Amino acid sequence: MGKSLIQQARGRGGLNYRVPPRKIYRLAYPRKEGVVVDIIHDQMRTAPVAKVRYADNSTGYIIAPEGIKVNDSINAVVMPLSKTPPGSLIFGIEAYPNSGPKFCLSAGCSAVLLSKESRYAVVTMPSRKEKRFSLECFAVVGRPAGDGMKEKPLLKAGNAFYKKAARGKHYPRSVAVAMNAVDHPFGGKSGPGQSKSVSRHMPPGKKVGSISPRRTGRRKK
Repeated sequence: MGKSLIQQARGRGGLNYRVPPRKIYRLAYPRKEGVVVDIIHDQMRTAPVAKVRYADNSTGYIIAPEGIKVNDSINAVVMPLSKTPPGSLIFGIEAYPNSGPKFCLSAGCSAVLLSKESRYAVVTMPSRKEKRFSLECFAVVGRPAGDGMKEKPLLKAGNAFYKKAARGKHYPRSVAVAMNAVDHPFGGKSGPGQSKSVSRHMPPGKKVGSISPRRTGRRKK
């Protein structure tokens, strides 16, 4: 009898796939003045988090933009899209007013405010897709700090192990085509033996390979 597939084992849970308990920094954009009091490394994010103290002595957290430091005011960078100049780089965009930052939260990831309409702002996302947001949605001007973190080499397998373990990833692991046929759909001597494209609505045991790809086949040169 074969083993469970890796994606099935992750769904079942276990010590190998259990994410260690982490403090959760809930991001929000209160509509009041604030000052950065600390820059925090969040193990569950690629970008650092800025701890902000507001005028009423309450605290909150936002994704730290490039160049920000302790004692800086956030009022110059956190603003509604209605007050943001067109052509600006923005990140941490709210999906709707008061929803909190939802889009472009990874290190170095940013969108471009293309134009403004009567009620909506047109934003070019990192995927080059244009998306409309309410002018009342808040965003941060600039880019998230931490860009270039993937350029630093890991140098040894131990660093890769701890990096994966922080997010509940199993490392090291065998490639699918090197497994037996009973362990993975792509296993066995014949290789994948089937299309690597799979529907997004398949059950977890079948969701391997390219999940709902935008295109298939060889790319023309």
